[in-house]
Amino acid sequence: MNARFDRIGLARFAGRGERLARIVTIASVSFGRSLLWLLAAIIVGCGVWMLLPLSKGNSAEPAKSDVAAVELAAPGDTTAVVSPILQAQAPAAAELDRLKISSQTWRRGGLGSKALVTFTLRNDNDYAVKDLEIACVFTRRDGSHLTDRSRVLSDTVTMKSRKTFARIPVGFVNVNADQAKCSLVAARRA
Repeated sequence: MNARFDRIGLARFAGRGERLARIVTIASVSFGRSLLWLLAAIIVGCGVWMLLPLSKGNSAEPAKSDVAAVELAAPGDTTAVVSPILQAQAPAAAELDRLKISSQTWRRGGLGSKALVTFTLRNDNDYAVKDLEIACVFTRRDGSHLTDRSRVLSDTVTMKSRKTFARIPVGFVNVNADQAKCSLVAARRA
């Protein structure tokens, strides 16, 4: 009698085993098809991405900036080579005669990718100034040009006074930058 129950039990499990095997086969085939569709979608996506034109950030040509670069010939020289964008701001540039950056240093921040500039601005004018625009030129150790960055500071410097701006972030800087020279580009009366 025990043998009879074993045969009946095995027959039941044998039927379920075939169904289970069929279900596993169907699932593996549909999973395989899903993987093939995913692979096809990835290949098509990569093909479309390769055909798209390069953006300005990825092109080999340097991007033209709306910010003017200021290059000083010597530390005491106040004559600057300025782009036409800044030449249109002649009334603001006239106020720069009695504004001077008396000391400046820079260091890296943000895991070494950002430039933090500390400088002291001296205002010898008879009026306060605000909206100070500084332009910083970063160079390699050998003096070759790397990057230009500028920043507008909305702080006010009162008349006949000095103000120290500490660790002002001016933007991302090349990892090869070793020296920085910042100069005042524009200012407005407060």
